[in-house]
Amino acid sequence: MEQLATVWRNMVLDRDPGADVRDLPGIAVRWAECRFGFWNCVTLTEAGADTGLVRERLEQAADVMRSKRQAGFLWVFEDLLTAGARPGLMESAERAGLVHAFSGTGMAGDLLPVPEPAHPDLTFTRVATEEHLRAYADLNSRAYGMPLEAGRDGLAGSGLWRTGVHAYLGLRDGVPVTCAGAVEADGRLFVVLVATDPRWERRGYGEAVTRKALHEGARATGLTRATLHATAAGAPMYPRIGFEPNSPLHFFTLGS
Repeated sequence: MEQLATVWRNMVLDRDPGADVRDLPGIAVRWAECRFGFWNCVTLTEAGADTGLVRERLEQAADVMRSKRQAGFLWVFEDLLTAGARPGLMESAERAGLVHAFSGTGMAGDLLPVPEPAHPDLTFTRVATEEHLRAYADLNSRAYGMPLEAGRDGLAGSGLWRTGVHAYLGLRDGVPVTCAGAVEADGRLFVVLVATDPRWERRGYGEAVTRKALHEGARATGLTRATLHATAAGAPMYPRIGFEPNSPLHFFTLGS
């Protein structure tokens, strides 16, 4: 959760220096008001929240989301809740007017450095130009079922993604087919926006480009620990690199 709050602060402010970045009691707001929904984020931050407090915070988070023009996500790390509050999370969210979008898993590991990767189909290039940013954005849009304009709205013109993020494209015959980034945050590398074109899934491309981002990030920073938030679809890949699952993670949107 702390990694999310730290990294998303930087990502959101890179997108819009006037973005809504606040730390409220029990809630972190990181909202860029852009069409790329992942840059519009609210998350619960208190450890040991019981059922009553979870319901209160979900109502407050939903109110924040209703005040915004663009859609986004509420992130809930299950392990922050008491054991008694976890079984009722979905019901509590529904009462607050929230809809479960998808689930994932937080992962971490003292796994760096990793060997420089190689894949017989791929060459790697670091994101350094607007063309690279557009390709990175389009891969994420295709992977997550968003309009191309949404991803481009999140990354176009970014200075952070060209210099502060170890962001890499994997190219097959010169065409970008996969991407991953790693960014330094609070003494570790945080893996962000891993995506593969759906036409080229299940070929090991995502793992290879993630290894590349981690390899280069560790070489540049000397860090040894890495963290990430994996979707359910991507979760089986990361233990092969050395990540260990910790907290289940749930994403919610506002109901219609």
